[in-house]
Amino acid sequence: MLLLTLFALQSLPHILAFPLRPPRATGPAIGPVASLTIANKVISPDGFNRSAVLAGTSQSNVAFPGPIIRGFKGDRFALNVIDRLTDPSMLRSTSIHWHGMFQKGSSYADGPVGVTQCPIVPGDSFLYDFRVPDQAGTFWYHSHYLSQYCDGLRGAMVIYDRNDPHRGLYDFDDESTIITVGDWYHGPAPSLGPVPTPASTLINGQGRYAGGPAAELAVVNVVRNRRYRFRLISISCDPNFVFSIDGHPMIIIEVDGINVQPLTVDSIQIFAGQRYSFVLHANRPVDNYWIRADPNLGTDGFAGGINSAILRYAGAPVREPTTDRVPFNNPLLETRLQPLNSPAAPGVARVGAADVNINLDIGFLSNPGIFTVNNATMTTPDVPVLLQILSGARTAQELLPAGSVYALPRNKVIELSIPGGSTGSPHPIHLHGHAFSVVRSAGSSTYNYNNPVKRDVVNVGGAGDNVTIRFTTDNPGPWILHCHIDWHMVLGLSVVFAEDAPAVANQDPPPSWDQLCPKFDRLPAEDP
Repeated sequence: MLLLTLFALQSLPHILAFPLRPPRATGPAIGPVASLTIANKVISPDGFNRSAVLAGTSQSNVAFPGPIIRGFKGDRFALNVIDRLTDPSMLRSTSIHWHGMFQKGSSYADGPVGVTQCPIVPGDSFLYDFRVPDQAGTFWYHSHYLSQYCDGLRGAMVIYDRNDPHRGLYDFDDESTIITVGDWYHGPAPSLGPVPTPASTLINGQGRYAGGPAAELAVVNVVRNRRYRFRLISISCDPNFVFSIDGHPMIIIEVDGINVQPLTVDSIQIFAGQRYSFVLHANRPVDNYWIRADPNLGTDGFAGGINSAILRYAGAPVREPTTDRVPFNNPLLETRLQPLNSPAAPGVARVGAADVNINLDIGFLSNPGIFTVNNATMTTPDVPVLLQILSGARTAQELLPAGSVYALPRNKVIELSIPGGSTGSPHPIHLHGHAFSVVRSAGSSTYNYNNPVKRDVVNVGGAGDNVTIRFTTDNPGPWILHCHIDWHMVLGLSVVFAEDAPAVANQDPPPSWDQLCPKFDRLPAEDP
């Protein structure tokens, strides 16, 4: 307790010094030192009642999305996750992944079950203790245990930079300028089948479903002639969305925690796990304007206010907008995004000229209905990969599951090529432990090694695409690369990179981490 209090006091001056306008928060943010309770609660974010798996500051104060976690570049995070789950229709154990955090030296805190930890069992807790020395931007957190986050365990996470190079472009950046977009289901994930269809789209935790009641929609408030940094986060389990705000262009300044050259667009196709910061100038007439997030599956369109929220200017009447969506003439193209700093991809600027070149071929076996990567299906090993390494395993031949673990040497340039067009496309592929340079994007046949966008989730596209990424192995750990359509990950669409295994063996997880697997192994088989 004394240690946590010390962390909190050390962080307080940063909070007071950060040059923000007074927050107009929709709810209090927590962090970098906090407890996060995971519990069940019946909620109706779209007008349909269901029990969900939710995060909050106490068992009686859980919500969807979970509380915003905030901190500052250079902070140490100490996030104590407490499992109070009781509903037997859903998973009762849990784990949390802090999406986009590199976890240098703390791979044990990354979160994916079977890779860096065993689940936290009901009634237990685990302290995720990690530093963020050199990252800032828009992130999020979610369960990384099978399909549990589809039942609600998702929330926003923001790391602020007191020396943000884009600071002069906006006036407001606080909890009220975070926009989450995600899918919602009307039943527990374990009983929905392999790849269910979403019932609705929720923006900041509110929405409507086709044929349902006129549930309250989320409202984003602005003042005319002010500039806002909106942080758009896809907390989706499956669909991608075309996001737009009627009558308002968006100036993108950050992608997945990486600053980019400002780029003006009128729509953003955002895939599961991706994030964009954009500046919006509230320079239109005082009124209400539709915020739209059109999904690629489920019920599309906007009839009756589905897939929508409201941008409301101060002084506008409290009513739904009457604005129309006009055809887009400047949609986001990933190839137009360029990093603000250090733009070149690592290594020799030629296809296949990295130190290690790997092709990842995604397949699907209709019977028994599983995905493969290079003909292997990732299954959750009984012993997490990190524990295997700490116990002496080093090579791909020694590490389980067989065929799904790739050993990578330290300080080498890695090039991954991922052909598109497989069953269930387009797949958003996420790499833990790194951001990567996208040297070939979906929809493009051009390779760009000079100034490609850097991010941690990439859409690998459709037939004919060959999305190619590069990164440097400068962060020892077992890092999973997986489809961020959660249903696909559960069906095996992932691999693990055991990066610099000898150095990983020198990491020293806390004693509480050592107890996670024995406690989970003692659970009855019917109580996962």
